[in-house]
Amino acid sequence: MTALTRLLNIGYQAAFPFINLVDAQLAHAAYIESLRLTDHIGWLADLNTAIRERTLVQEPVRAGGVDLPHPLMLAAGLIKGDGFEAEGEALHAARSGTNIMPGWRSLPALIGTAEFGSFTRYPRMGNSGRVLWRHAGERSTQNRIGLRNPGAAAAAEFLSRHHAQLPDVYGINIAISPGVDDPDEQQQHITRSVGAFTFRGVQPAWYTLNLSCPNTEDDPSGNQTEAKARDLCGVMREAVGDTPLWVKIGPCLSETQYAALMKSFAEVGVNAVIATNTLPSPTPDGTATAGIGGQTLHQHALEAVNYLHAAKVEHGYPIDIIGCGGVMDGQTYHAFVDAGAAAVQYYTATVYRSPFAAAIIQMEAEQ
Repeated sequence: MTALTRLLNIGYQAAFPFINLVDAQLAHAAYIESLRLTDHIGWLADLNTAIRERTLVQEPVRAGGVDLPHPLMLAAGLIKGDGFEAEGEALHAARSGTNIMPGWRSLPALIGTAEFGSFTRYPRMGNSGRVLWRHAGERSTQNRIGLRNPGAAAAAEFLSRHHAQLPDVYGINIAISPGVDDPDEQQQHITRSVGAFTFRGVQPAWYTLNLSCPNTEDDPSGNQTEAKARDLCGVMREAVGDTPLWVKIGPCLSETQYAALMKSFAEVGVNAVIATNTLPSPTPDGTATAGIGGQTLHQHALEAVNYLHAAKVEHGYPIDIIGCGGVMDGQTYHAFVDAGAAAVQYYTATVYRSPFAAAIIQMEAEQ
């Protein structure tokens, strides 16, 4: 297994300088279209599975109430689907056989556990124009995609029609629609989003409530006050029933804020907190704000994990911490584990370390 993983790593690192010559947004679009095509090719899914089994070693861990086959999982944001103007249009596409969620089959087969989404109550087209950047010198990416997705109902419809091919373990990430500020309406959106999956028999291993969406240019801390987090998570907890509930939060809050959030999460029965979402920062042209992931985010996310773990230990909160932010190699993986993370999520590593990032990181972590 190690020999094949090393070979894949060497090959990708040799190819990356050429990949880096391609504009980040164009490269991402091409990657999504390649996933759209390969999802429907059965023998490719089988080949992906065979590669995964020969590279990613089974390393079971229980985190956030979920039995995970590996402590490394793909973060939300890649497998979330196309944007649509209206729910009827999105539902029609899902029912007509269109692949509205590229990567839903091929990526889990290749890399293992993944979190789908974020999904909002209604479809979103996301932001137009330039929305993706690559900062190769810092091994970071930046995006202001703006929660582009087909909406919860269409996503649920699509996944229900492919139930037999879904992975054994996956999560679904739900986000509050940007611009929806009324608390009652926000709570209704949460309930109806989860209900769309439940009604269609889609049963993930866990649900995540995304409280921080910096790439929509909303206030990234707006849903992360103690009272609001308690209310929203309480509604989500009721909606998901016995399914484990995870919550995703942002970086750069104070130690006091993280402690208050942990208290709220414990009060409503949250099983795990993902720390963190991307780091809000000006775009390279200075015209907007976009979320940075990768190496630039790592220390901020690590600080959040440290604060959350300190609150967990001090008060005995039964909440696991999932590290997320700049998990690029064995060293950054161990940094999260040493800080108290029960498992980790990665995303930018798929750009700089290859789609086989989980296997490569696992190999390096064991050395």
